[in-house]
Amino acid sequence: MTPVAVVIPAYNEAERIGETVTAALTLPGVDAVVVASDGSTDATVRVARDAGATVWRVRRNQGKAAAMLAGAAAVRRLDERDQGGEPRHLLFLDADLGRSAANAGPLIGPVAAGAADMTIAAFANRVKLGGHGFVVRLSGAGISRATGWTPAQPLNGQRCLTRAAFEAARPLARGFGVETAMTIDLKRKGLRVVEVEVDMTHRATGTDLAAQLHRARQFADVARALASRVTV
Repeated sequence: MTPVAVVIPAYNEAERIGETVTAALTLPGVDAVVVASDGSTDATVRVARDAGATVWRVRRNQGKAAAMLAGAAAVRRLDERDQGGEPRHLLFLDADLGRSAANAGPLIGPVAAGAADMTIAAFANRVKLGGHGFVVRLSGAGISRATGWTPAQPLNGQRCLTRAAFEAARPLARGFGVETAMTIDLKRKGLRVVEVEVDMTHRATGTDLAAQLHRARQFADVARALASRVTV
């Protein structure tokens, strides 16, 4: 069975990253967890290492897509060291999942069995959107227009895919447009993409100014990804 490496992009997630890493290490088939610390200024790096993760870090925040690429590159180096170059499957998880990361196993199953090239999580219990819904609607509508398929949770970052599928999705779209673009690009190339319901949760989004600015960045990144992929 092809082993699985978990890649966790993280920015200032010291409060939850330890539990997330610990839970990820219990998943079936997982033999490595890589945390890509994207310019974190808190204790994210130390806590992740103490929990058993391999950590990649940069001093300046470069965005989610860059962290995903760096984490996947770190896994490739592990593949060359441990696997003789044979690629592991990649499971991307958000840093704030905490203990619920232990429930990501259903995402691995279809990929490990060769029944899917990429799985996308559909959370059974959705967190409060706090204004996040308009970005979800933009992404979902764009994916539907581009591919004819409408995912229930188009922005969900919990995804398992083969190394070949990850390479087929490159170059990744910028920042928070990465999930939307990845789904469109792989579906258009004929790869098998399926949603899988999982019992996982992450931190609820807020409604303060920082949260609203975050959503504005998300909206801009998703719109940018769609602009080059969707014909009006």
